Amino acid sequence: MIKLPIGADINNIIDNLRSISWEASDILQYFSNLIKENKNHENIIQFKDKNSPVTLADLKVNEKIIQRINQYFSHFGWGILSEENENFDSNQPNKFSEWLWVIDPLDGTKDFIQGTGNYAMHLALNYRNKPYLGVVLIPSKKEVWLSDGEKVWVEKRNGYKEEKTLTTNKSLNEMTLVTSKNHSNQLLNNLIHKIKFKKKIVMGSIGCKIASIIRGESDIYISLCLEGESFPKDWDFAAPEAILKTAGGRITNLENEELVYGKPNFNQRGIIVATNNKFTHKDICIQIKQIIKENNLFSLN
Repeated sequence: MIKLPIGADINNIIDNLRSISWEASDILQYFSNLIKENKNHENIIQFKDKNSPVTLADLKVNEKIIQRINQYFSHFGWGILSEENENFDSNQPNKFSEWLWVIDPLDGTKDFIQGTGNYAMHLALNYRNKPYLGVVLIPSKKEVWLSDGEKVWVEKRNGYKEEKTLTTNKSLNEMTLVTSKNHSNQLLNNLIHKIKFKKKIVMGSIGCKIASIIRGESDIYISLCLEGESFPKDWDFAAPEAILKTAGGRITNLENEELVYGKPNFNQRGIIVATNNKFTHKDICIQIKQIIKENNLFSLN
């Protein structure tokens, strides 16, 4: 059981995270509407790297979250790791702190620009490089997922709350896969084809994918990144891992080893598997490895 520092109250923290989330939602929906209405579309997209675009929404939400963290939590001396700050200044202070806020102000920027609604805000509090508290905000669904380290629930802005616990037990071939819309590659496609999932759902944002697993719409997510491609980072996985693990799921590499946060480049390399059942997760990883080897899809070394 992780103990918060003296003076930190979990209920107050959750209240503050809820407030931060709905402020972020307002900003994201404002810019999303501008894009849909084709108003100032070019001005909203600040950096036009086709692999990692950045919008004004990313920057405004990032600014607001950091402002609120400093307002609510600065007396604890917790560090901050933000995707946008890291992109523009890798010398962020305290980014390897024992207690660390990990921020992705807009996960699924391509989907945000495309208007699909599959985008999210991630905010996690890591303790000793492990996600402890997690927030995944999905503005298009007007919902925020919160984990206080012991339970997970989804909230609507009107105050509606529903606690979520995963109990599903399915074999690999009975599972519904949720996979990336904008970050696919041929090796992953080949693996998916060989596994023969019952169903495949395609969407953007890791946060949206993990939320779909907790809702019961899907059962498994696989990330496979190749050398030479952009890798997902700590801020892509920290908050989604916090809510999934607390709900009863699990996320690891293919060797069933927990994700390692706080590495110098913050990369999450290789094959990452998220499932809806922590008890069967290891067996699912073993089965996927066997399929890779039997079909000689690629080297696991």
